[in-house]
Amino acid sequence: MSADIQVYHNPRCTKSRQAIQLLEEKGVEFEIIEYLKQLPTVEELKAVIAKLGITPFDLIRKGEAIYKSDFKGKTLSDDDWVQAMIDHPKLIERPIVIKGNKAVIGRPTEAVETLL
Repeated sequence: MSADIQVYHNPRCTKSRQAIQLLEEKGVEFEIIEYLKQLPTVEELKAVIAKLGITPFDLIRKGEAIYKSDFKGKTLSDDDWVQAMIDHPKLIERPIVIKGNKAVIGRPTEAVETLL
């Protein structure tokens, strides 16, 4: 049986590690999805975006080198932004904490508490 909470996690990201630590401190069971290794499908990513209640562009990390070199200033469709994140998962903002049909981006970390 899978945990009620899933975390799209990048172990190299401070905010992502802080979200994991918060969940551990609260004694919450959760599943870690290292999305750079376990790439989401288009359908999974679209479902996460829907749970977040944002547009695909809002999930893009605009500070990433690949964004600046390949995407900055471009107008893409939602589907094209989703595909860009599938092709370049570093573009996905993190951490994303999902519980049921709701999700939050753990920036700031306190946002995660809204799901608990």
